[in-house]
Amino acid sequence: MNQLKQDLALATLLLRPVGFHHGSELQKETGLSKENYGSIRCVYLICENDNILKQEFQKWIIENNPSDEEKMISAGADHMAMFSKPQELCFCLQEIAKNY
Repeated sequence: MNQLKQDLALATLLLRPVGFHHGSELQKETGLSKENYGSIRCVYLICENDNILKQEFQKWIIENNPSDEEKMISAGADHMAMFSKPQELCFCLQEIAKNY
């Protein structure tokens, strides 16, 4: 088995389901507030072809949890950009690290 297939198999085994639609219930549980979460600089990466988090929902996330910047990974980037577009993701992360 080549390294890419091994990485994909391991990532699939390690995935855990997370509910995104719990709203304020999730916020209470995790302590999301301007004082806690809002004090950390953040950049939201939008994956153009994400079939799990549609762009409308990603925009809602950004509106309700403002980030310092939004970056788009396009042309085939799906929900798991580390597998679909690893080079582009790496480039974005390097830019973010340099700027923040």
